[in-house]
Amino acid sequence: QVQLMESGGGLVQPGGSLRLSCSATGNIYSSHSMAWFRQAPGKEREFVAMIRWTATSTYYADSIKGRFTISRDRSQKTLYLQMNNLEPEDTAVYYCARSKAADWSSSASDYLYWGQGTQVIVSS
Repeated sequence: QVQLMESGGGLVQPGGSLRLSCSATGNIYSSHSMAWFRQAPGKEREFVAMIRWTATSTYYADSIKGRFTISRDRSQKTLYLQMNNLEPEDTAVYYCARSKAADWSSSASDYLYWGQGTQVIVSS
């Protein structure tokens, strides 16, 4: 069983920054992908960014490319999302997730384990 727990969300002004963290317990192997998704009220859950657990490969959604950075500390089993130049459109509940297997996918259906989410509100 894998447990994921996000933290670091909050209320920020447009143009501000937040750093989200996701602490993990259980098995996360080098073949797994870790990802951030977000879901705004009334909208479907959408992909934000993903990273291979061991390798440095990353992939970002076009909407946040250049503003967000995904990273991980394997020894601490922690996933991060550095969010800069936040926009009101970034307001959502942010989730971290682990892939089902050796997936490299931006589809939520390919992720098995999810955290409870952390709320990010970007507003003046």
